[in-house]
Amino acid sequence: MPVSKASIEDIAELVPLINSAYRGEASKKGWTTEADLLVGAMRTDITMLTELMSNTNAAVLKFSNEENKIIGSVYLDIQEKGLYLGMLTVSPLLQAGGIGKQLMYASEAFAKDNKCACIFMNVISIRHELVTWYERLGYYKTGETKPLPTDNRFGVPTQPIEFAIMEKKIN
Repeated sequence: MPVSKASIEDIAELVPLINSAYRGEASKKGWTTEADLLVGAMRTDITMLTELMSNTNAAVLKFSNEENKIIGSVYLDIQEKGLYLGMLTVSPLLQAGGIGKQLMYASEAFAKDNKCACIFMNVISIRHELVTWYERLGYYKTGETKPLPTDNRFGVPTQPIEFAIMEKKIN
């Protein structure tokens, strides 16, 4: 199976992949880019990803191709509310090929294995195509919103941005 748990040794490969899917010119080759919403080339860095992966309640799942190159990933964090899902990433040149769905299904299996009642995430509310994609997978907007963090280290907003909280109950 091409989805497995990433390790600290994968960080050097994960950081440029994640950044390429969210920020900068490379991200515009895919449909999940945030480059027009947040100016800057970084979505994460080695320090941040190392900190996230050092959380004992968290995991990064990776999707690797036949050459064992990581072409997709997702960050998962077991919290009191349920499983937080973030940084779903697919290489921009390979988007719309089912890799994201496989990572989402693997995330749901991870939630079940860890007895999480739901999966929740923050989605930029004006990313209508992305919200719709998650809705097709059974997620729904909770009505709750969150502001974008004011730390501009990972991008400067080009317009007012807030997150819509989306959720899916896990049986």
